[in-house]
Amino acid sequence: MIFQFNNLFSILTFASIWDYIITFLILFGLAYIISFFIINWDARSQLIRVKFPLYIIASFISILFIFIPLPESIVGNFWLSIIIYSLIVVIISFAGKYITFNVIKIKQFNQISTLEQDKNLLEVKDLKVFYPLVGGIFRRKIGVIKAVNGISFEIKTGETLGLVGESGCGKTTAALSVLGLVEKNDGEILFRDKSLSFPYSRFIRQKIQIVYQDPDASLNPRLKVFDIIAEPLKNLLGINNKDELRKRVLELMEKVALKREHLDRYPHEFSGGQKQRIVIARALATNPELIILDEPTSALDVSVQAQILNLLKKLQKNYGYGYLFITHNLAAVNHIADRIAVMYLGQIVEIGDTDQIFSKPTHPYTQALLASRSEVDMKNRDIKFILHGEVPSPIAPPTGCTFHPRCSSDVRTKECEFDLPHKIKIEDGHYIWCVNPPKQ
Repeated sequence: MIFQFNNLFSILTFASIWDYIITFLILFGLAYIISFFIINWDARSQLIRVKFPLYIIASFISILFIFIPLPESIVGNFWLSIIIYSLIVVIISFAGKYITFNVIKIKQFNQISTLEQDKNLLEVKDLKVFYPLVGGIFRRKIGVIKAVNGISFEIKTGETLGLVGESGCGKTTAALSVLGLVEKNDGEILFRDKSLSFPYSRFIRQKIQIVYQDPDASLNPRLKVFDIIAEPLKNLLGINNKDELRKRVLELMEKVALKREHLDRYPHEFSGGQKQRIVIARALATNPELIILDEPTSALDVSVQAQILNLLKKLQKNYGYGYLFITHNLAAVNHIADRIAVMYLGQIVEIGDTDQIFSKPTHPYTQALLASRSEVDMKNRDIKFILHGEVPSPIAPPTGCTFHPRCSSDVRTKECEFDLPHKIKIEDGHYIWCVNPPKQ
């Protein structure tokens, strides 16, 4: 191939037409690689990638500049010409990115919307999540851990579903699967009546948020509160103006009862309850519709727990969020939840309205769970109920009803050891999964 440059990377002498095509492809490829890395440099670029591939447009525009005349000192210097061409690509890419961020129509995502009450939000059908168990020299699969083994529930807008059960029963795994952080093995997850496929789209990830149990682990200690809350506003909603960013962050902080002077402090300067409020404000920044609360009050003292729960109820009343509330605290779930699902060893054993579960628990495990809660009673300080036995291993759960080794119910029979539980209706909206119907 013969190279002769007398203007900006324009090749005038070629051995054949294929030399021209190959050279053009090389120059376009160089422009594509440079512009791709520049445009995708930060997380905000996902906003323009959704609309159109800006790096392809920047590459085509860069090609046009190969016909601009060059000074005589540059003509014939191949590497200097490549450097100048690369600088042109960099300038065009930065300019295109800046213009796009300020022109693209994303204002519809910037405002917090109020959801219409009692509309279908989330529906989970026969969800199964199994973790592979590997062993041996070759790390082969020797079994599975049945973390979630066929659960179904639904959440409407403005509704809170409490998910309760012992540690290790699969509550958090179910939440991670709904979030799309853990891939399901079977079943279906519907959001707004549309089935979700793994991995989730960016829009769905904005609409489903989580508040973790430990705020210290979910807050970056190197960032100020302003930067923590502003990060999703910049990267997901495309708000670039500093004044508008500060205004939105202040609005979110006011919603969670934080003050203006907290804006430029670091996480270690706050109490546990204030940190949890920061995490909630960050979750609200993406305009979510479903918020998963994974034991958000377990690390807080009782008075702060009440403040956080009341804050969550107020936000739900104002904006219609749907909550999946995971907790061990039965008093907390009684205060905030509209319905309760009781899990045991990866399966839901009872589901119903909060009043139904607390006033008329029907499944033996639910009765044991409620009877074992601690209450301040000076007249009777004895433990009323002890659940005997250990929780079976999810690797090899018992045959039949998984609760039968620990069940002390009067309706327990030999069939419980072999027959699978089936859905039994107690009353409207109140169901249990048991082998034998309860005594009325």
